[in-house]
Formats: sequence, structure tokens, C-alpha cells
Amino acid sequence: MVAPLTGRLAPLGTPLSYVLRALAPRLAHVRNGGRRYDVTVAVRDSRSDPEAARAAVRDLVRADGAHLVLTMAGTRVLPAVTDACEAAEVPCVSTTFPWQAYVHARGADPGHRFRWTYHFAWGLDGIASVFADLWEGVDGHAPVGCLWNDDLQGRLLRHDRYGFPPVASARGRSLVDLGPYREPADDFGTQVDRMREHGVGLVTSAATATDLALFHRKAREAGLRPRLITCSRWLTYPHTHTAPAPGVHGELADARVATLVYWSPGHPYRSSLDGTTCAELARAYQQATGAAWLQPLGLAHALLETAHHALTAADDPTDRASVARAVAGSTVDTIAGTLDWTRGPTPNIALLPLVGGQWQPGPRGPRLAVVSNAAHPDVPLTGDLAPAH
Repeated sequence: MVAPLTGRLAPLGTPLSYVLRALAPRLAHVRNGGRRYDVTVAVRDSRSDPEAARAAVRDLVRADGAHLVLTMAGTRVLPAVTDACEAAEVPCVSTTFPWQAYVHARGADPGHRFRWTYHFAWGLDGIASVFADLWEGVDGHAPVGCLWNDDLQGRLLRHDRYGFPPVASARGRSLVDLGPYREPADDFGTQVDRMREHGVGLVTSAATATDLALFHRKAREAGLRPRLITCSRWLTYPHTHTAPAPGVHGELADARVATLVYWSPGHPYRSSLDGTTCAELARAYQQATGAAWLQPLGLAHALLETAHHALTAADDPTDRASVARAVAGSTVDTIAGTLDWTRGPTPNIALLPLVGGQWQPGPRGPRLAVVSNAAHPDVPLTGDLAPAH
């Protein structure tokens, strides 16, 4: 396991560390072909840094003889892990950001087939569809202002095939690019001016919480208040010290922020390892850590379920190529949903569905309510979408 135990991505390391402890007894060995194999789980800290992540892979392969690497990380660290695994010819399973970003961040195009590395997540088009459902719940005609950065993420969101434009066009929705910005941002004057110029009432973004708070404050100072902000990325998480939810920053206290939801206590899944439900996993995590559940918790658990399945299904669990083939041919029912690597949308990818959520006040602070489930009706709604007036 290459986990961000320290640094800015540490909120991803926390659920990974928890599920490793919780599932340790079930990961101690696997049965394959009538034989029992002992399993050792070795963990290395990526320190939320690409070079440290590459070094962690090399260490796991050379010092520990790893047969399979698992990881959750950000848009720079995760590709560092997967590329290092591809170079070392060791299978890797990863998760946590859109599959288009996974492919493009590695210098490839959709359709490219990696031999050793596999990913499960959602697509940018899936995010766009969920956000479009949310926009329609507020105003079916208002133009949507796009607050996207000047990095790979922003370029993909703008992409005329893989990003938001084709989904918005199919819905008859007009998008207004408010102009690229560099992270971290120091001013959003240009973007606020374009928001006023085009009569933008809805905003969509993938900004950090800090940058989004700055944008919202600048908009309010200019007398503008979006009826709804749809934002992915860090704002998919409940409050952590590095990923604050709305209300933590004063500037976002009165913002109406909606986001994507890929896992929640209400999702209708069970663990393939011990039958734990999503609600039970969230409750156990809260009791053990004293912290609110995180969406990546379900993904972390599913990573370990996938690893266990691959080692039990491989023709030879001690042979890396055999383990990679087992992942490639797998359909695994996990606590995050069914992961099917045989269907695409492109090689090496298993797709997860999304629903829409909104940060709303709760008795213990902001809570993430599921407010739109058009793409996944089996996930129960837990609140009504509440736009600003």
C-alpha cells in the first residue's frame, strides 16, 4: 500500500489506515486452488509527494517483493505511483479521481491499454450529468459559469469530448467559461467580472475549498450571489483539517454548495469480505476514530476487497502477471459497488455511478445530504436541494 499518511493528501490516508486495521484478520491469508497463502501487507507513506511516491513503489518492489500495489492519491501523486508500477512490472489498483484524468495524467489517450495498472472511479461526464441534474433543480435555463483552473484538471473539464461541454450541450445548457486561474489563486476579479457580464446565476467548479471561498467572497463583495455552486474535488469530503466543508470558512458559511457523491452510508452495498454494510462501516469508523465518515472510506475498503479477490482468483497468486490478469478479468461486488474491469469505458477502468449531494446544516455541523439520485435510484435521498434565494 502506498498511502498519503502525511502531507496535504493525508485525509485519504486516514480511511486507508482504518480499513487496513479493521480488515487485518481477513487479509492475513488467502485460499487459492485448495492452498492457503500467507499475506503480508506493507505500507509506505507517499508523503503526498510524487517523487516520494515513486520511491515508495521502488522500495515495496525491491525490499518487500510486492506482488500487488494499492493506492489512493491526488492528480499528481497517483500517476507517479501507477507509472512506477508499470515500469516495475507490478500490478496496481488505484482509485479516487475521474478516469479521464487517470489516463491523460499518464500521457495516454482513452483506448490505451496498460498492462499492469488498473483504476476504478467515475468519469468527468458522470460528474457533469449529476451537476446538470442539480442545475435543473434550481433553474432550467440560467447560464452556468465555469470556474476551472489552468492545469490538467481544467483542460479536461473544458474538453469538447471528455469534459462538461458535450453533456451541457445535450441538456440544452449554456456554459460560460469564467477564465482559467492558477492555484492557489490570489484574485478572482476577472472571473467575477465575467460572471456579471453574462448574468451567471449558477457556478460549477473543481476548486480547492480555499480558492472557492475566495471566489465566493469576491462575488459577494461585487453584489453577486450564485443560487448554487456545484463543486467536486475536496468539497466531496466532510470536514477535515485540510479539506474544510462549507461553514468552516466564513466566506462559505452562506454559500449553497452541492457536490458529487460516490459513496455514503446510504449506498445499498455490502463488503464481499465480511458482509459489512455501508451504514455499518461508516458507524464503525466514527466510533473508532471519533471523526465523521469520509467518502473515500468506501473506496479504501473496496481496494482491499479487490486485492483479496485478485489473489484468490489468480492462477498463481505469487506471479505478478497472473495477478494482473486476474484484476483485468474481474467483476467484484464490493462495498463501493460492482467493479467490472471487463466492460470499460476504456481498458483498465471500472466505472462507479454518482449521485448528487449538498452540504446542509446539521446538529453536529455541516452534513452531506443526497439530494439527486437520477443516475442511481437505489441510493435513497436524504434531503431536498436548497438553492440560495
